[in-house]
Amino acid sequence: MILAVDVGNTETMLGLFEGREERANWRLATEHRRTGDEIALLVRGLISAEFGAGPWPVSRGAIASVVPPLDRPWTQAFERLGLPLRWVDADSPLPIRLDVESPSTVGADRVVNTLATSVLHGRNTVVVDLGTATTFDCITADGVFLGGAIAPGPRAGIDRLSERSSKLPSIEIRSPQRVIGRSTEAALESGVFWAIVDGIDGTVRRILAEWQPDDPLVIATGGLAELIAPQCDTVDDIDPFLTLRGLVCADEILGKPAP
Repeated sequence: MILAVDVGNTETMLGLFEGREERANWRLATEHRRTGDEIALLVRGLISAEFGAGPWPVSRGAIASVVPPLDRPWTQAFERLGLPLRWVDADSPLPIRLDVESPSTVGADRVVNTLATSVLHGRNTVVVDLGTATTFDCITADGVFLGGAIAPGPRAGIDRLSERSSKLPSIEIRSPQRVIGRSTEAALESGVFWAIVDGIDGTVRRILAEWQPDDPLVIATGGLAELIAPQCDTVDDIDPFLTLRGLVCADEILGKPAP
């Protein structure tokens, strides 16, 4: 099986896949000070807890990362685990095209999402990735990344508001029961949640009006997709593991990495 790893600024997603079938997944806080030894111990512990003391089920790994300081520790971790590893980024020889001004600056997660969308759906698609930043990626049916939009992620906005307003508490993002909050906390929960939802819908509508693609598909992914996207009128599908699936597709296309 292949261990797919999506290293984000706030969270790191791990998924264990047999072919394209997801067998297990884990979501971890991204800790910039972790060493390769610590990551290897953590990964081994998670997989052993899931699959027991039997034969080691992982044969190789594939990683997309937007946190350069962690690239070396993750490489060292896979060396400790004795597993070949492939990094996937804008320079990987994939059957997609980055039709933007500076292709080499496109984040690895957006590259992998482009591949996943092209291989798994084959439709003109807007991918809304709800992470530390909220990204909107425009991807054609034949795998061309046209660019998109980047906005502050939901958590970043809340933290900034709390920092700058001494009387406003920090809150968790959750779906409120009412729009009109009858306490400061309830009003914050409602205002933050619906601003995110309406911001997504508004941006997607503007993108589609400008792009005017045939038969568009809108997919939400990322850590908050399952909480927020069901309330979005413009979202057609929710796939929290889209980036991990893209790494599996890259592994299929590029072949097993060298040991």
